[in-house]
Amino acid sequence: MKPALVVIDMLNTYEHEDAAQLVPSVERALPAVVRLLEEARARGVPVIYANDNFGKWRSHHGEIVDAALAGPYARLVEPIRPDEDSYFVVKARHSAFYETPLAYLLGRLDVTHLVLCGQVTEQCVLYSALDAHIRHLSVTVADDAVAEIHEDLARAALRMMAVNMGARIVPAVEAFD
Repeated sequence: MKPALVVIDMLNTYEHEDAAQLVPSVERALPAVVRLLEEARARGVPVIYANDNFGKWRSHHGEIVDAALAGPYARLVEPIRPDEDSYFVVKARHSAFYETPLAYLLGRLDVTHLVLCGQVTEQCVLYSALDAHIRHLSVTVADDAVAEIHEDLARAALRMMAVNMGARIVPAVEAFD
């Protein structure tokens, strides 16, 4: 299996109604996301950022990164900012696949396995895992590298990914094993 690391919605200004609930979870997940990025880059695994455009329909990835770095929570973005070798998919809905070129990119890279991290576990991570599954891609979710708004729903989402989609749910240190 050829893996890719998909970092979901971590480039964020946290200027939305759920931010107060989300930020503490992001703070807990951030070290594991950093670990995944370091390991993926060291192994030559493609890193793909799939990030919301926050309704700014004329934005591109550079503007999304710049806005997140200029925002009040830049400390949550700086350690995981994309490097020059990273790929970037701008998304407008929950799934990283929905009307984006992600499936095409994965095909061009011969990727058959996704390692997912990011936010929000019970929303965008769950829907991206489901869309990967229906495309016959295997999925690993680093459970310490995902952030949630609702802890109970996040636990249920991780269980659904494992039971219904056959996803491996493991800590970041085991994600590429």
